[in-house]
Amino acid sequence: MHSAKTFFSAEQIKQIESAIESAENNSSGEICVHIENKCKGNPVEHATNYFHKLKMHKTELRNGVLFFLAVQDKKFAVIGDEGIHKNVPEGFWDLVRDKMLEQFKQGKFTEGLCAGIEMTGIELKKYFPHLATDKNELSNEVTFGKK
Repeated sequence: MHSAKTFFSAEQIKQIESAIESAENNSSGEICVHIENKCKGNPVEHATNYFHKLKMHKTELRNGVLFFLAVQDKKFAVIGDEGIHKNVPEGFWDLVRDKMLEQFKQGKFTEGLCAGIEMTGIELKKYFPHLATDKNELSNEVTFGKK
């Protein structure tokens, strides 16, 4: 059984981080990916707790998005801060989740994650275009749980 740190190869992690960078280059939004082994209970609640631990709610425009995966429990969640959430169409996060799940069911976890990040980047660009004064407020590196 893979652990969070070995679930994706180094090359796959680079692909995911490249997708984050590409999505962020077109907007002022911030995207983070966090991977853990397990998630007891609801993955959205767990992701929300981690969202706050990463201080994603402190971005200037409240436009951070977290992709959370618990690889051993086969759970995941995508959550956006209030700035982006109030702008995207109703059901948008469900569409992202469904697109990712479609890939995950085929064992294409890197592709699923990258597709979700790309969809999110397109929406972020609509509501939070990249400005000359933008700075990268949060790291684009994939983070891992300690367990």
